[in-house]
Amino acid sequence: MTTFPDDVASPIDLRDPADALDWEQTAMVKRPWRADFFVRFSEALGGVSPPVQRVLELGSGPGFLAEHLLSTHPALKAVLLDFSTPMHALARARLGPLASRAEFVTRSFKDPDWAESLGLFDAVVTNQTVHELRHKRHAAGLHAQVRSLLRPGAIYLVADHHCGDGGMTNNDLFMTVAEQHEALLDAGFTRVDGLLQHGGMVLHAARMA
Repeated sequence: MTTFPDDVASPIDLRDPADALDWEQTAMVKRPWRADFFVRFSEALGGVSPPVQRVLELGSGPGFLAEHLLSTHPALKAVLLDFSTPMHALARARLGPLASRAEFVTRSFKDPDWAESLGLFDAVVTNQTVHELRHKRHAAGLHAQVRSLLRPGAIYLVADHHCGDGGMTNNDLFMTVAEQHEALLDAGFTRVDGLLQHGGMVLHAARMA
């Protein structure tokens, strides 16, 4: 993975099975409102025309969001990208039969070539993940790579922690709501809408008009 001297170090290593399991077991307890975001993700995908058939999830983790989306959209097929083999194992277990409609890709979106050979998507989704770039200045670059993977009319749904009132305090790692909006515009998206803000997190939808 590509790292830079001013990146903010992570306190855990999600490639470690113990850390991955602890994250899975505590994520929904710490932030039960994540479920509200899953519902809003699903609703947003349901509003895309033509219907979404192929979706990429960045930082798919133990499969919380994937489980919800695959359950609520029976025709959906998902590519789940995560740098952690233990997280993929947890996701496979969580998804059960739904895993037949998922492809598991072990890559880090911090690597410059992470998007190669993935193909095009009707939607890209990511939840509580962009800050794992470990510095907010990398966000626009990631969003630009995502834009190159989107078919015409596709949607990019991005939820993450925000810095500021009711949110996080590390201004190097986390963006304000306005900064998140601006990073998507800087990446070349022409329409960015806020869909949900709750519990220190915000969900944006980005499109090419």
